Amino acid sequence: MKRYLCSIIIGMVVILSIGTYYVKVASSASSLPKYTFKTLEGSDKELDPVIINASLQNGSNFYEPLTIESNTTKYASERSYLENLTGRQDHLIERLVKEHRSFMRGKDSISSLYEDDDFLAYARVNSEYTKSGNMEAKFDIGLLVKKDEEETSFQIELPNQGRIMNADVRDVQLVHSKLQVLTMNDVNSNNEKQTKEVHLYTIDVANKKVLSDKTLVSETFTDPNQVGFEMPIDIAPSQPNNIVFILVNKGINQEDGFKEKLKESKLLSYNYETEKLETVKKGSLSLDMARSGYADGKNLYAVEMKSGKYRVKTFELGSQKLTSDTELDIAANKEEQYTAAFKNGRVYFLLNGMNQEGKSNKPAKLLIADLKTGKTLYKGETVINKKNSKSFQLYFDDLEIK
Repeated sequence: MKRYLCSIIIGMVVILSIGTYYVKVASSASSLPKYTFKTLEGSDKELDPVIINASLQNGSNFYEPLTIESNTTKYASERSYLENLTGRQDHLIERLVKEHRSFMRGKDSISSLYEDDDFLAYARVNSEYTKSGNMEAKFDIGLLVKKDEEETSFQIELPNQGRIMNADVRDVQLVHSKLQVLTMNDVNSNNEKQTKEVHLYTIDVANKKVLSDKTLVSETFTDPNQVGFEMPIDIAPSQPNNIVFILVNKGINQEDGFKEKLKESKLLSYNYETEKLETVKKGSLSLDMARSGYADGKNLYAVEMKSGKYRVKTFELGSQKLTSDTELDIAANKEEQYTAAFKNGRVYFLLNGMNQEGKSNKPAKLLIADLKTGKTLYKGETVINKKNSKSFQLYFDDLEIK
């Protein structure tokens, strides 16, 4: 009886402790400022799919992540224990976990996933270093047939792994029933030279084997020379894409950091269907626009400031031609930072009111416009419901659209 009584007392203490914790958390969160967007133009229904991830800071004394979703502020401390345990996830990952919980277990990288109406696929490089200093690397491969929830999963050795120091999966596609896995690799040159490569692995899921290992790009250099590979921001990760961009930057590592030599930089496009790697013609798309651009597999969207306005240029990837040049109804300010998102024929443009030092001195502005016509569908700015908000700084991390 004493044993059961002890267990009951311990359980009550735990329950009371948890209850006290959540009461304190709720009280703490309620004292923090709430941020919402005041509508200046258009319909506030346009805000329904908008997710803004940010953080509230007060010097080095306070830091609290928050999300403004459907025009409602929610702090990390207001989330459940399980939500905070898993951390903030991309809304696409959250959806896939809800729909395919078993398959998605342990899968949290959106760049390692592919999804269409029939299949959900996954490819990740799982590596470790042995005592001898060599890397042992394997592909973790998964394929889900949505119709009957049939799963296939296996590991397979990465080809030529003895020469690879690191392999990072950047894109996964399913083309003609074969899995295409694009990686950026650091190669062990065994001397003062360094080599970076972009590889495309073709994997036969049915027979669980790597059919080919194709090197798309290979650059060798010695210090202080440097080479970097970049890709435009993928606004449709995990979705079927025919074309991928690879930006190759060459520069010299000087005392004040990496300096690019744009004369030696080049922009490449690879077509999964035709298997062609091409250099994008100079003049059709500048390197600066590609570097800061947003791609969805069909188009690349680039933002630029011109004549005191922000403009969005749309380039069709297949033809490499400019198909639209749209002016947004929002004043440009070189001192302020912006974040953009593109979905369903709309551009979502967040001008966050921060200067070059990262300090917020103006309300953030959000513009939602038709991508082709530039017509404003919504315009608003942040308002705060707390008098003590001046002691806090709001920092924006990213913008997501459901």
